[in-house]
Amino acid sequence: MLGWFIQSLGYFMILKKCGANPVWGFIPFVREYRISICADREKEGRKFAIFAAIYGLLSVVFAFEPKNTTVYIVVAVMVLTAYLTLTLYKIRIYHGLCHVFNRRKRWLWAWLFFDTITALIWGFKEDFQPVKKVEKEDKDAGVKVSGARAQAIEGGLTVNIKRRTVFDFFRLKYLLKDIHLAVPEGHMVLLLGGSGAGKTTFVNALTGYEKANASIFLKDHNLYREYGKMKYDVGFVPQQDLMRGYDTVLLTLSDAAALRLPKSMNASERRKRVHDVLEEFGLAAIANSMVEKLSGGQRKRLSIAMEYISDPSLFILDEPDSGLDGVVARGLFEKLRSIADSGKIVVVITHTPDRVIDLFDDVIVLAKDSARTGRLAYYGPVSEAYQYFGKESMEEILLSVNQPEEGGEGRADEFVEKYAGLMAEAEKKAG
Repeated sequence: MLGWFIQSLGYFMILKKCGANPVWGFIPFVREYRISICADREKEGRKFAIFAAIYGLLSVVFAFEPKNTTVYIVVAVMVLTAYLTLTLYKIRIYHGLCHVFNRRKRWLWAWLFFDTITALIWGFKEDFQPVKKVEKEDKDAGVKVSGARAQAIEGGLTVNIKRRTVFDFFRLKYLLKDIHLAVPEGHMVLLLGGSGAGKTTFVNALTGYEKANASIFLKDHNLYREYGKMKYDVGFVPQQDLMRGYDTVLLTLSDAAALRLPKSMNASERRKRVHDVLEEFGLAAIANSMVEKLSGGQRKRLSIAMEYISDPSLFILDEPDSGLDGVVARGLFEKLRSIADSGKIVVVITHTPDRVIDLFDDVIVLAKDSARTGRLAYYGPVSEAYQYFGKESMEEILLSVNQPEEGGEGRADEFVEKYAGLMAEAEKKAG
């Protein structure tokens, strides 16, 4: 026990030198993963942690298994294999640590056979210093937050996302941060952002599917607190059509009605709602057709109708024009425009926004900041977005906030900081 504590002190100091949270040095196996981050060997560290768990489980089984049995021999071989695998990954991790601390490879032998004294030497000797430190993992990493909040808008959608986080192998990862906006009813909004910018996470937070540290109000109702009542007031159409090919259009929509309409609605009211939606989406003439026989445009209209059956106030669609030609896609977006004009809020993700941008009122631009966190780079009228970014198309705007490795200009931090400043200034003026 004393030896383990002394060794942990060494790990504590090594992690501290690397700029990581040193407390992890006292947690077996996890500390090797944290060391792997310091050593630029996180991939090996993840595998080490997995095999450490397997090794621990097998060791328990081995300890209680009767000797001289077939199972005992098999488990013994598995324990040995897991131990050798752990040793291999440990070598890779400490080889990377030698590189980061600018030390010769022969230190690997010391780490393998005299790890306690080696950890103390590396941790407490002043001349053992890393040439680089790990990236900060705290809440203040990346562009500074605005500290502002979107004011509630009557009858519309008000979103105040403070943060959305997950734990990824003992690390707190920020997926979204500081997103505040208010969308009036009757608006059609484009959700724009590159790969990894947080569009899906934002949509999941918006629908309540994956709750964030946030307050989201729809028509003056708290979506999270009243989720049971409000979940049918939010319609989400995924990119992939979720329907059975061997059902008819009518049966597909009837099944959706049975799932999404209130239980208090009687059969005749439910049939009338199904009929009305078939007419509204131009599907009445093919009501008895098999889904598998439909064209791409017809399938997409049916997919949208399945969510629209509950008459939601907020309608979110993920690439509804995927796989559709320009004419069919245009007709689909014109239908979405008419839905918004009826008083609904429509939010759309599309990879070809410029061909239908005239149908949108506003645009939300999400971007990854320097901490790889999804942030709000702009929200407002489409017409003002061009001036804000100094660009002439949505495609150019997207390229301006995308990272250089994605073929972009890498200006996400610039625009995130600019918009955060505008939000803070607007709130200050509002009092």
